[in-house]
Amino acid sequence: MGNANPLLNEFDKNHKFITIGEIMLRLTPPNYEKIRMASSFDASYGGSEANIALSLANLGIDSTFFTVVPNNSLGKSAIRMLRSNDVHCTPVILSTPEQTPTHRLGTYYLETGFGIRSSKVTYDRKNSAITEFDFSTVDLDKLLDGYTWLHLSGITPALCQSCRDLIMDSLKAAKQKGLIVSFDGNFRSTLWSWEEARDFCTQCLPYVDVLLGIEPYHLWKDENDHSKGDLKDDIPFRPSYEEQDEIFQAFTQRYPNLKCIARHVRYAHSGSENSLKAFMWYKDHTFESRMFTFNILDRVGGGDAFASGLIYAMMNQYKPMDMINFAVASSVIKHTIRGDANITDDASTIRNLMNMNYDIKR
Repeated sequence: MGNANPLLNEFDKNHKFITIGEIMLRLTPPNYEKIRMASSFDASYGGSEANIALSLANLGIDSTFFTVVPNNSLGKSAIRMLRSNDVHCTPVILSTPEQTPTHRLGTYYLETGFGIRSSKVTYDRKNSAITEFDFSTVDLDKLLDGYTWLHLSGITPALCQSCRDLIMDSLKAAKQKGLIVSFDGNFRSTLWSWEEARDFCTQCLPYVDVLLGIEPYHLWKDENDHSKGDLKDDIPFRPSYEEQDEIFQAFTQRYPNLKCIARHVRYAHSGSENSLKAFMWYKDHTFESRMFTFNILDRVGGGDAFASGLIYAMMNQYKPMDMINFAVASSVIKHTIRGDANITDDASTIRNLMNMNYDIKR
């Protein structure tokens, strides 16, 4: 998998990864049932940033997660799950009722799709501990000290103003300390509007090295006349190579700090069968991955598995085509695993899928 990765040359091979976000309790009716039919729920924990820390830790990367959870059985159980997967949780704040008055862990309910019926998520996360905590009490310079890579997403700033301030302050602190920064826009329509998301996430772009996804950001055709529209609005949801290359080039011309941009493209044949491929801009060239078609056991976290796969491949200095194919293969494997995160603990399993090798490993 040779070839030195110039983005990582300034760092020792022993990377230390940290991410910041919310972890929630996930409740899922068993056997593809709808909530109205359910008399029991399968309980697990997840959240975009936590999923990525968990996936990287399972692949042997030194991974740390920072969040705020209530100091009660639910909060401690969520952190115990992360620790059981080798994620470092030392910075995590177990808040008191005085610090977070509602004192709750966010929850979401997942109805798992089947066949022509798609999956459906219902959030119950308002006034969760991370939204009520005063982050002005957190020393971000100290929090990020010693790490080489920070990952953030557009979900956490969507929660409240204090979380927006936390993410922006973390971006600035990370760049001052020389960390590589990856960012995934991860738009959630139930948390904020499209325009709110684009306005905030665009402000993040000057601090980002590795960009996951091309939305939600403003990429105006004319910075002085927004009425002419956004460049991305002209391309289809499933773009051609040439269309995607044009958008990548526009991003990197406007934000020369971007070293890598990657996005996956999904083809939904049904709620149970999808295809995935991806595009990546890296070293002045756009790469297109293989197309993978697969059956779905659990779709949630597929984008996070793609992000963690790309980060792992970059940290291990894979060649560009191997980077993007490994990222897609990571996402595909996640679709076969229950829960939010890709808990595959052997990178060779992902590489075998990446190389379309389905033989039994004996």
